[in-house]
Amino acid sequence: MILDPLLIVLAATALISWQANQRPQLKEALLYQPYRVLHHHEWYRLVSHSLVHGDSMHLFINLFVLWQFGAPLQILLNNGIAEPLIPLPGMYSFSMLYLGGVLFAAIPGMIRHSENPNYRSLGASGAVSAVLIAYILNFPTAQLLLFFVIPLPAFLAGALFFIYERQMDRRGQGRIAHDAHLWGGLFGLIFALASDNQIIGNFISAVSNYFTG
Repeated sequence: MILDPLLIVLAATALISWQANQRPQLKEALLYQPYRVLHHHEWYRLVSHSLVHGDSMHLFINLFVLWQFGAPLQILLNNGIAEPLIPLPGMYSFSMLYLGGVLFAAIPGMIRHSENPNYRSLGASGAVSAVLIAYILNFPTAQLLLFFVIPLPAFLAGALFFIYERQMDRRGQGRIAHDAHLWGGLFGLIFALASDNQIIGNFISAVSNYFTG
């Protein structure tokens, strides 16, 4: 029996997030704290933070977006890319994308906050951003709903994603780690390019056909 990586991630994240929100000590132990990673060698936090969320809405949005875009992307990856730039095992490709997104999204926090013992972050948003951008590269003209209302082609939504996250990161306001979203999205871009050496040409062709009909 082949286990479904996406379902495993969804189930594990939902269960552990729910448990952590009931048990503050567990939540504290799983948070991403760059200071403790670097100075106390708690390397597990580089991954464990993706399994806990601030509240039920934070959890629901991440799981919904992950399922919405992860399911078709995983099917594509499992079927194998016709001409991969870097050969990747089909059934493990989605796992590599997701885990890579988790780790890559942790980099800016380590760079900026490794000497700040009070800094904490949590959530799978960086990995979800990686999945979203990889999906957009593979399905550039799919219709997405901005704010669940406004229809946009995926390629335009992807451009707006990077513009918005960059602007919000530069402002540095609020409690959302926009830098993690950016780096997660960047990993999704790198992964998509590495997994298919035809993807740039296919992307340009699809976008061109979108405008010319």
